[in-house]
Amino acid sequence: MFHVDTHTHIISPDTDAYPAAPLGGHRSDWSRERPVDIDGLLRQADAAAIDHLVIVQASTVYGFDNSYVADQLARHADRVSGVCSVDFLSPGAVDDLRHWIDERGFTGVRIRAADGTTAVPTPGRGLDDERMAPVWQFLSERRVPVCVQMHAQHAPVLAGLLQQYPGLTVILDHAGRPRLDAGTPPYPDAPGLPPLHATGRVFVKLTPPAVLRAQREAGSAAPLAAKLIEEFGAAHVMWGSNYPASAGKLAELADLVKEQLPALDATDLALIAGGTAARLYGLAGDDSAASRR
Repeated sequence: MFHVDTHTHIISPDTDAYPAAPLGGHRSDWSRERPVDIDGLLRQADAAAIDHLVIVQASTVYGFDNSYVADQLARHADRVSGVCSVDFLSPGAVDDLRHWIDERGFTGVRIRAADGTTAVPTPGRGLDDERMAPVWQFLSERRVPVCVQMHAQHAPVLAGLLQQYPGLTVILDHAGRPRLDAGTPPYPDAPGLPPLHATGRVFVKLTPPAVLRAQREAGSAAPLAAKLIEEFGAAHVMWGSNYPASAGKLAELADLVKEQLPALDATDLALIAGGTAARLYGLAGDDSAASRR
């Protein structure tokens, strides 16, 4: 079984080569308290028997300068893939994407509609700010997976973008902070638009922040995991450790997510463990991806 951790971060000890420039000017607490560089991440992955890692740009440390992750993509192409961050409102955003994707090897991009427990929108009017149109068009045409950190309340706006851009592929970071009320759909529908799961272009990322929130607010994360897998299908679900932003060893964080999964057959389990991510990111561990190259 091919195992892919789809949500990790790295922090360099070399502050001269990779100076901190966090978005908003405030560096994340986790990056100060438990920074892990690429070598530490790879050791943790080996200990957890993880075949491949997707490194998400730590924008709360480096902002939109993806250089540290990019340099590791060049060094460890067989083990890591990268998700970059760019300023979607910048007039040069498409050029920035071309640089990081075409020249530096990133295979995904991330945008924040909300962080943590806050619902502060991304700068501008939100995900559908008209200034972002060139970026969404580029990502749709190139079919680059877009990780969106959002709350369930943003689902109607996202549904509109998915209809407007038919090639757009979205991954909900931390499961998109779904609604946890029993009998309530995880994400609200938009009138006249298909629900997110019906588009076939929305993927859900189960992570420790999503698990811990469900345990805290609903008593257990297992019903949520079962509901998301039932609604979206295992072929649209993946997992991520959020290491080291989430405290603990990578293996412990992987077990935390795995323990929430319902009983699954070997095919569905393999998809969530790594097959879904392998297809999205074109990894060699996925036979169907290899056959397309």
